[in-house]
Amino acid sequence: MKPLVAVVGRPNVGKSTFINRLVGNRAAIVDDMPGVTRDRQYLDIEWLRDEFVIIDTGGIIADESDTLLKEVQAQVRLAISEADVIVFLVDGRDGVTAVDLDIADELRYTKKPIVLAVNKIDNDAQEILSSEFYELNMGDPITISAYHGTGINTVLDAIAENLPEYKITEETENLKIAIVGRPNVGKSSILNAIIGVDRMIVHDSSGTTRDAIDSIFTYYGKEYTLIDTAGIRRKARVDYGVEQFSVVRSIKSMERADAVLIVIDATTGATEQDQRIAGMAEDKGKACVIIVNKWDLIEKNDSTQKTFTDELRFKLHFIKYAPIIFTSAVTKKRLFNIFEVVNAAVEENSRRITTGLLNQVVNEAMALNPPPFERGKSPRIYYSTQAGIVPPTFILFTNNSKLFSDSYIRYLENKLREAFSFSGTPIRFIMRNKERDKR
Repeated sequence: MKPLVAVVGRPNVGKSTFINRLVGNRAAIVDDMPGVTRDRQYLDIEWLRDEFVIIDTGGIIADESDTLLKEVQAQVRLAISEADVIVFLVDGRDGVTAVDLDIADELRYTKKPIVLAVNKIDNDAQEILSSEFYELNMGDPITISAYHGTGINTVLDAIAENLPEYKITEETENLKIAIVGRPNVGKSSILNAIIGVDRMIVHDSSGTTRDAIDSIFTYYGKEYTLIDTAGIRRKARVDYGVEQFSVVRSIKSMERADAVLIVIDATTGATEQDQRIAGMAEDKGKACVIIVNKWDLIEKNDSTQKTFTDELRFKLHFIKYAPIIFTSAVTKKRLFNIFEVVNAAVEENSRRITTGLLNQVVNEAMALNPPPFERGKSPRIYYSTQAGIVPPTFILFTNNSKLFSDSYIRYLENKLREAFSFSGTPIRFIMRNKERDKR
């Protein structure tokens, strides 16, 4: 697992602006967990030779009551328990506040490395303001302006210096399956129904499962690791505290999984948050299977399943390759079909196509439907090759990659899927320009 860096601080010190600045920092390669809309709360970052995940713990609404301090302290404790490094962000213009002192008290007695960043220092004349923060007894403060982007690289350097060694854990032979979805769609019920033991707490209030929990399960001689994750809510509805950090665990569970089961509640259909969750799995390049749970609660006729499937395909069009299984954790009907479908999706996720066969399909697709002229030029693909797997990734060498529209790339993807299936897995295309031999 990548090291985790938490950004903590009281409200309005600029945590979100700091996170957004990291996204816009051209020196850092940032992946902001895209869904249908892009939330910038959980960021995979590569800085020089280091990789880590940075978490914005912001969003606590200021309150005149005494509950504010309790909420801040609870948030900091959670950051402490999860993080390998903590960035403590303070407001240089406000100076040291009582809340800053309380947060510092929480952090000071931990063994976690802490980077103290003084924000809103927008010019050299304001540098003197940072000296007040030595009172926090947290080492030398780093002055930054998240708004203007100054000092950000220094903070990243300080984070990198304190990161633990990032070791890629040895992969076990068993297949790892993450069960993800909104709260209360029945993820834990599905897992309990599969393993036959009520290991997970099942309750109809959302957010019951707070951690990602592994269960080892053997089915027809093949061993699986089933990862039950906390429900992922839309950002605006996440209660900052335990549930917010459970979202982090869910996303991290996707990273270490071979396949992702996206659980949909049949009684509500696919929601906007389901779209976001599916987008996260697709962006990770994982093998995906859609599980429609609570199908026993739906009144059915001859067209019910087809109508539901059509609507689901429309809303989750970006993972139209994912097989759909209609099931119920209560009746267990078709429940164990999951393993056969997941096994096939994982195989497709690691599938390789020979260069000769790949070029044959691409050339036939080009001949059947040539790309339209762009700017008076004819787009051409000279040859193609597979660059990698998990997910299958293909390089197309062209005369000019800018001449190929997104719609034509989707056409090529559809042709590859017609030829090779790739059921249950995303595929990627890399367009590269190639200079022709002018001799």
